[in-house]
Amino acid sequence: MPRRQVVYYRRPSLKTMLGITKAKKRFNRAVGITALKRPFRAPGNFKRRILSRVGYYSEPMKAFRAMQRMNK
Repeated sequence: MPRRQVVYYRRPSLKTMLGITKAKKRFNRAVGITALKRPFRAPGNFKRRILSRVGYYSEPMKAFRAMQRMNK
């Protein structure tokens, strides 16, 4: 049985390490693409706000979901 990591660490991608991701974000912000896409992000932001208010992201719930993942 494989050993599980206690702390999850995600290795950064090559694009992130080279700075390509940050440059693309800067370009999109300067051109105004992010402002154009803002209305399309509203439903996801609303859902996240509601989940936050009902405690979905609280420490006990995060621990509960982690335990569920481990028991799959």
